Parts: sequence; structure tokens; C-alpha cells
Amino acid sequence: MSVTELIAEKYADTEYSDVEYPDSDGEPMGETGFHVTAILHLLSALRQYFINNDNIYVAGDMFLYYKQGFPRYNKAPDVMVIKGVENHERRSFKMWEENTGPCVIFEITSKSTKNDDMIGKKELYASLDVQEYFLFDPLRDYLKTSLLGFRLKKGRYAPLPIDSNGYMTSRELGVYLIPEGNILRVVDPRTREPVPVLDEAMDMLEAERKRAEKAETERKNAETGQQRAEAERKKAEMKQQRAEAERKKAEMKQQRAEAEAEAERKNVEAERKKVEKLAAKLRSLGIEPE
Repeated sequence: MSVTELIAEKYADTEYSDVEYPDSDGEPMGETGFHVTAILHLLSALRQYFINNDNIYVAGDMFLYYKQGFPRYNKAPDVMVIKGVENHERRSFKMWEENTGPCVIFEITSKSTKNDDMIGKKELYASLDVQEYFLFDPLRDYLKTSLLGFRLKKGRYAPLPIDSNGYMTSRELGVYLIPEGNILRVVDPRTREPVPVLDEAMDMLEAERKRAEKAETERKNAETGQQRAEAERKKAEMKQQRAEAERKKAEMKQQRAEAEAEAERKNVEAERKKVEKLAAKLRSLGIEPE
């Protein structure tokens, strides 16, 4: 590298060191409450889906600066996804600092943005090599269908189809997209279930907590029932053992009584035989016993 090139590289950034890049223009996030809700829901769903990926950043309504030294060259996509960068918050996104740009951009179309969304932004995002571009109309007033999607092919956007289930596939994000009322759902292809946003995830956790508590209560109740049944079984067993002991006691008593009666009978029989023998002897002597 020549001395001139080294000097140019060293001072490349200092040339624009005094340039300011605002992080807000004071404009509202969306044209209506429907648009704000759609933006926040989509942003939350995508962040939830990529929550464990440290190299994917999802931003909403953030200035995207794409030409160093020229702050006017910016857009603020409603939602954008950038791969290969650290997942931490930023005031704005400067492509020359990050050495990359968004791979997917979503615009929530409104009355004031529909023309720019379909023409100006579409051309710009294609030139910035944004691989996929999606438009969602929560009110279904400004687009032919509520969801339009495009994928970059040879520098131009080609429309993406909607399948028989109503899904549009984002290859870049690895998810399905489907309109649901005034929001755009992100669907996990592994489960075919919508990715829950934060409040939905909290509701699911609360429901799961209640289910776990109910299951634990039922388990304890069942355990208590089993313990009661075991206690009753042991009680019945002890009662049966006592009855068996009483039966054996009565049996032994009866056996003793029978033995005593038999002994008494034998004694009486012996006495009778003794008397008869004595009487016979007396008769042999000519004495008649009384």
C-alpha cells in the first residue's frame, strides 16, 4: 500500500468526524394506532423468535444511514432485521460502521407512505442489497392484498407467493408470515404456531404456572387420597388381625372347653366302670349292692 493510500485510510473517518446523525425526526412511529400496534407486534415477535441468537439484530423505527457523511441519506424502516452483527441496542444503524445492512425490511403501509413504500423505498432497498422486502397493510385500504412480499433476484425484486395455507415464506428469516386481523403474525415453521409476543408469552407463562400449580395440587390430593386409602387399608388389616386373634382365642377357648368336657366325660365313665366293677364283685360275694 502506498503512503498516499495509508494516509487516506488513516484520515478516512476524520473527514466526516463532525457530521451529526440524528437518531430521531420527531415523527410518530405510525400513522394510526393500528399501524403502531402492527409495528410493535411484529418487532416483538421477531425479537422473541431470535432471542437466543446473538448475531441477529431486530430494530424498529430506527434511522438507517447508508451513506457516510450525508445524514440526509437515511430511512427509518418500520422493522428491519440485520444478520452478522451483535444483538444490542443502538441509537441508529450506520451501514459503514457495521460493514453490513439489513437483510429483511418490513414497512407497515399507510395512506401517507403507500407510494414511497411501493416505489421509492422498493428501489432504494434493492440498491442496498436488502434480500427481502415486505409490505403489510393492517387496514387493507392501500394494497391489493394485506401482505406483499418481494425477494431480490439479479438486483430486482420479484414477488413472493402465498401458499394454500395463507403463508408467505421468508427464506432469510426462516419463518412463515400470515396476516391475522390488524397484525402480521410470525409463524415458527417447526411448530406451525405463531411466535408469541411479550404479553402473549407472559400470558402463556402464567397459564403454564397455573397448570403446574393445578397439577401439583391434584398430585398432592391424589397422594393424600392414597395415604388415606393406605391408612384405611392398614386399619382394616388391623381390624382383620384383631378379628382373627379373637377367632383364634375363641377357638382355643372352645378347644379347652371341649378338652375339659372330654376329660370330665372320661372321669365319669371311669367312675361308672369302677362302680360297676365293685358292684359285680359284691354280687359275686352274694351281696346285692344298694
